[in-house]
Amino acid sequence: MKIIVLKFGGTSVGTTDRIKKVAKIIAKYKKKYNVIVLSSAMSGVTNNLINLSRKISNNFSDSEYDVLVSSGEQMSCALISGELINQGFNSRSWMSWQIPINTEGKYKFSRINKINKSKILSYLKKGGIPIITGFQGINNKNRITTIGRGGTDASAIMFAKFFNAEKCIIYTDVDGVYSTDPNKLKSARKIKVISYEEMLEMASLGAKVMQPHSIQDARLNRVDIEVRSSFTDNEGTLITKRKNIINSKIITGISNTTNDAKVTLLGIRDKPGIAASIFKPLSENSINVDMVVQNISANGKETDLTFTIKSEDLSRTKKIILQNKKINFRDLIFDKNVSKVSIIGVGMVTTPGVTYRMFQSLAKQKINIQVISTSEIKISVLINKKNVRKAISALHKEFKLNK
Repeated sequence: MKIIVLKFGGTSVGTTDRIKKVAKIIAKYKKKYNVIVLSSAMSGVTNNLINLSRKISNNFSDSEYDVLVSSGEQMSCALISGELINQGFNSRSWMSWQIPINTEGKYKFSRINKINKSKILSYLKKGGIPIITGFQGINNKNRITTIGRGGTDASAIMFAKFFNAEKCIIYTDVDGVYSTDPNKLKSARKIKVISYEEMLEMASLGAKVMQPHSIQDARLNRVDIEVRSSFTDNEGTLITKRKNIINSKIITGISNTTNDAKVTLLGIRDKPGIAASIFKPLSENSINVDMVVQNISANGKETDLTFTIKSEDLSRTKKIILQNKKINFRDLIFDKNVSKVSIIGVGMVTTPGVTYRMFQSLAKQKINIQVISTSEIKISVLINKKNVRKAISALHKEFKLNK
């Protein structure tokens, strides 16, 4: 039994006209495969439901939050199934608890650990097209849970794993992954094939095609993903393991963030454990620290510490640091006018001079680098937000990504 998993994002099912087009896409695949469909809520619906919860309370129950926001997928699944029935297909919507999709972890941030296959397999054998709610499951208390924003991608990937699907296709409003944001650079080119590792870096560093945890799920479970647009017939981007890729480019893509803030503590008394004393309370308050740089004074008694966080965490971070009695410092400085620009590519592992070329390219544009962080396949720099487009353009040209 050849199975294909199709996932449709919120924009793809955003109107009844778009849902009718989605049904045609599903019907096309049904000619060759047994099709399992995962759907997001219609675009805007989940945000509206979240806003309703906030009008009730700033501390709305997490368990009831999951019940509330999961209702959006129920609506879109019924509409897709209804359209397929209208076209003469055997189809029905499935809620997560009807399968069931079992999850573990906290409400709002659960993870799928098991999908019971028997009912879906039986339905497929009868020629049915199951339309399944993404983004959700049930826990061991028989309560509905959700698996984080963008979780329908993760749902589709786990279905592809458990059902040993031949393909997992993510339909969205873009026709693939690009070398950089095409809204910022017209010469951006679509990437035909990209590794899990490169895609994971690009997603975590600002590319909005897929959520990082979904890419990680695909990598861990070795599920190939194709990202395509539901609005065109263009070929998409294949996300797969490195050994499947033949690529002559050193750098695959360039990403940038739009919601970073820089925090600098000046004149910290330098002693063992001081960095842990700063970062422990931030961690306990779920504030993610990214780039970190430390400068020791000439006398070795003081240090300056700079790190980046998400801009929405800035006020909480300031409060936590000022209330921290375990640290002493001369001054505390914040800067929201920063952005992280990153080059990503497995080719840099074996290619010397990439760091120099990046820094030289930025220097020619008179762009000052404030903070640097690296991994095996990426180099990130923190720069002034006003220079982002200029930096992307220069780096895109330097590494010949427009060809």
